[in-house]
Amino acid sequence: MTTLGYILVFSLIGSMISMVGGFVVLSRSGLAEKVSRLAAPFAAGALLGTAFLDLLPEAAQGRGPATVGWALVGMLVFFFLERFVHEFHHQHTHTHDEEEHGNKATVPMVIIGDLLHNSIDGVVIAGTFLVSVPLGVATTIAVSMHEIPQEIGDFGLLLHRGLDRRRVVVYNVLSALATVVAALITYGVGVRVLQVLPVFLAVTAGFFIYIAASDLIPELHRHRRLGTAGRLDPFIMLGGIALIWVTVLLLE
Repeated sequence: MTTLGYILVFSLIGSMISMVGGFVVLSRSGLAEKVSRLAAPFAAGALLGTAFLDLLPEAAQGRGPATVGWALVGMLVFFFLERFVHEFHHQHTHTHDEEEHGNKATVPMVIIGDLLHNSIDGVVIAGTFLVSVPLGVATTIAVSMHEIPQEIGDFGLLLHRGLDRRRVVVYNVLSALATVVAALITYGVGVRVLQVLPVFLAVTAGFFIYIAASDLIPELHRHRRLGTAGRLDPFIMLGGIALIWVTVLLLE
C-alpha cells in the first residue's frame, strides 16, 4: 500500500474508532461509564508509549537530541491553550443570569473545539506516516484511544444541552471527517512538512505527555476505586504502552 493509502485508511479508521464511545452514550449511559473507565488508563499508556518510544526518538534522529526540547514547547502551548479555554468558558457561563443562554453558548464551543481537535489529529496521523508506517500506526492507536473518552463527554454534553440524537450524530460524523481532510492536506504539502517534521513530532509528543499527565492520570487518581476495576488501572495503562511497543516492533 502507498503512503497516501495508509494515510487515507488509518485517518478514517482513527476518526471512526474515536466515535465508538459516543455511540455507546447513545445506547446505554451505564455502559458508557464503564467503557470510559477502561479507556482512560489505556489511553494514558498509549499516549505515553507513543511519545517516549516513537515520537521523541524519531525527532532526535531527525535534527539531533536538542530537538527533543520542543516537547516542552508543546506542553506549554497546550497548557496555556487549555487555561484560556477554561477561563473563557468560566467567564462566559458565569457572567449571564440565564442558564438557557449559557447552555446554548456551550454547544457551538463543543462542536468547534471537537472540529479543531480532530483536524490536529489528522495532521498528526499524516505527519507521522510520512516518517514511517509503524510510527503512523502507533500514533493512530494513541490518538483514537485518547479520543474515545473525550467523545463520550462530547456526546453526553450535547445531549444534555437539548440536541436530539440525530443532530448529535451528524455533528460528530462531520467533525470526524475533518481528520481525513486534514490528513490529506498534510500529505499534499508533505515535502514542506518533512522539513520541520522533527520539531513537529517533538511538539506532538509534548502534547501527548501533557494530556496523559495533566488530564488522564489525575482523573484516574480522583476516581480511584476499591474494586477490581480500580486495581487494574496500572495494568491497563501498561497494556497501552505494551501495545504501542509491540506494534512498532512487529511492523518494523
